[in-house]
Amino acid sequence: MTDSGSSMRPPPPGKLIGVISDTHGLLRPEALEALEGVDHILHAGDIGNPAHLDMLARLAQVTAIRGNIDRGPWAEALPETLTLTIKGLRIHMIHDRKDLRADPQTEGWDVVISGHSHKPGIEETGPLLWLNPGAAGPRRFRLPITLAFLWSEAGRPRAMIHPLPV
Repeated sequence: MTDSGSSMRPPPPGKLIGVISDTHGLLRPEALEALEGVDHILHAGDIGNPAHLDMLARLAQVTAIRGNIDRGPWAEALPETLTLTIKGLRIHMIHDRKDLRADPQTEGWDVVISGHSHKPGIEETGPLLWLNPGAAGPRRFRLPITLAFLWSEAGRPRAMIHPLPV
């Protein structure tokens, strides 16, 4: 488990942001169960099925961006990138981190969330947190099936990768 916080456990539900990506048309029951109790769900693209956004919205408010496999009118309604503030954290979402052209520090972002690679990861570059929740959909290669939790602790972003028991 990768953790960027000082403690190995996230705060109690109600203070958490759930982060999911690369479901590719497979929204696992284990993912839904893991996300129960979060305040907000961020989907970093490659959704694959618009009905899955509705299913996630039954758990919490959902903010999603379009990934490279998302096609059709439903997907065109989703932005390719998005910057929003949740729980005092200024978060920028982009599906493929390699496509990022802006300077996160100049933009004042606290967190950059991306997916695409299917490789879960948390990196800190100074005050900036880079979060890739990994892939929660079909298994690719030997990569784990994961999502992530994000929260603010003492004004700083903290995150934890959550492996799904599949």
